[in-house]
Amino acid sequence: MDTTAVIEVHLYGKLRRHAPASRASGQSVVRLEVEDEETVATVLERVGIPPGDVCHIFVNGAILSTENSMAPWLKYQQAGGGSGGRSDATEPFDTRVYDGDRLGVFAHDMALLVV
Repeated sequence: MDTTAVIEVHLYGKLRRHAPASRASGQSVVRLEVEDEETVATVLERVGIPPGDVCHIFVNGAILSTENSMAPWLKYQQAGGGSGGRSDATEPFDTRVYDGDRLGVFAHDMALLVV
């Protein structure tokens, strides 16, 4: 029985360059096997993305972290604060990832498109 935990990291904007098969006309996705204690920070490090290059992070379609001050007014579904079992972290980048998770990671050049 295969018990390998796998997540998908979907990259947007300038971060697309970190995907193995980045194309402007298609998706830029990194599929990673993850360990039990893996976090958003360790995933970003493995992909080669410095935290300062990230403007927004979504986990399974819910916003985990954003630099956009309008996010609370837009009423995005929140990934932290007890939603989806993600309350184990005090900082968004310390949030654990789990088998089947999909991370959406947006660069600063994509900030307005998320709004």
